[in-house]
Amino acid sequence: MKLTGIELRVIEMPLVAPFRTSFGVQTVREAIVVRAVTTDGEGWGECVAMQDPLYSSEYVEGSMDVIRRFLLPAIAQVDDLDGSKVAPALEQFKGHRMSKAALETAILDAELRAGGISLARELGAVRAEVDCGVSVGIMDSIPQLLDAVDGYLAEGYQRIKLKIEPGWDVEPVRAVRERFGDILLQVDANTAYRRGDAQHLALLDPFDLLLIEQPLDEEDVIGHAKLAEVVRTPICLDESIVSARAAADAIALGACAIVNIKPGRVGGYLESRRIHDVCRANDVPVWCGGMLETGIGRAANLALAALPGFTLPGDTSGSSRYYAHDITEPFVVTDGTLSVPTGPGIGVTPDMDALEAVTTRTEWIAF
Repeated sequence: MKLTGIELRVIEMPLVAPFRTSFGVQTVREAIVVRAVTTDGEGWGECVAMQDPLYSSEYVEGSMDVIRRFLLPAIAQVDDLDGSKVAPALEQFKGHRMSKAALETAILDAELRAGGISLARELGAVRAEVDCGVSVGIMDSIPQLLDAVDGYLAEGYQRIKLKIEPGWDVEPVRAVRERFGDILLQVDANTAYRRGDAQHLALLDPFDLLLIEQPLDEEDVIGHAKLAEVVRTPICLDESIVSARAAADAIALGACAIVNIKPGRVGGYLESRRIHDVCRANDVPVWCGGMLETGIGRAANLALAALPGFTLPGDTSGSSRYYAHDITEPFVVTDGTLSVPTGPGIGVTPDMDALEAVTTRTEWIAF
């Protein structure tokens, strides 16, 4: 298989409601959709970099630049291209994992579509459905939060994740636990706390949470290990885990008991599988995080989340959680689960009219 061209689309997807975290408030999801055209067919991928470098150092315009100037020329030189050869070809370029993941996914999708193989099968999925959780952003008030959680539970979501930050943590958690009882409940700090907040975070212990996700800075792995000695609630790492090696190191240091795998953050679905394998070998549960993906990224995430080590509900919500109109057939939660796509590749294809409607610009790069 040889790469003949890449189409890059910048899209803007309005969110059904503002989504607030410690990184700021999003009302529109800007992203890059990648279409890889090869001698054997075409495939699709999605770059989950945000508009601004707030969650990570990557951002949409930077991703467009690095893909165009550095990553694509390197991939174009690869003979007999397939998904497994993308990461080695791009290893010389430091970082930019979200950009690399988007290209790897599109090329892997093209390869698997040509071979009639689903991504789920390729990765080693063992389930046909994935349990669904939902991520709830920081609200203006506790009554507003309780109404939102009530609505998500009514829709069948099996796990609630609350975004927290200093000043919005213990009381919101207390209110949700008192109102809804013994639901699966966890919190996500997105690096909002520091080592000195350990005793405060221990105040969350009585609420029987599944986990506290990424309370400290992404580079402070030792701090997470020290925090784990103070709090009883399991520590889950997200931003700190950028590779299988990082996962192995964090586990060895006692910095986490659970890992959130986000394919874009770690460089793609093949590295995600390696992280899954490391964690499973160490009896560390994993779950699949989300980056407000469109149906393209959501389909691929479902394939990953069907692997055996994914024993906790992830952020694989239905399309309507974020978008009134997705760019693929919408994913609909049924009895608290989403079906894993079984078609070739990622198993979905964009609705071109819907995609055109949210596209702000397009670039075609031929080889």
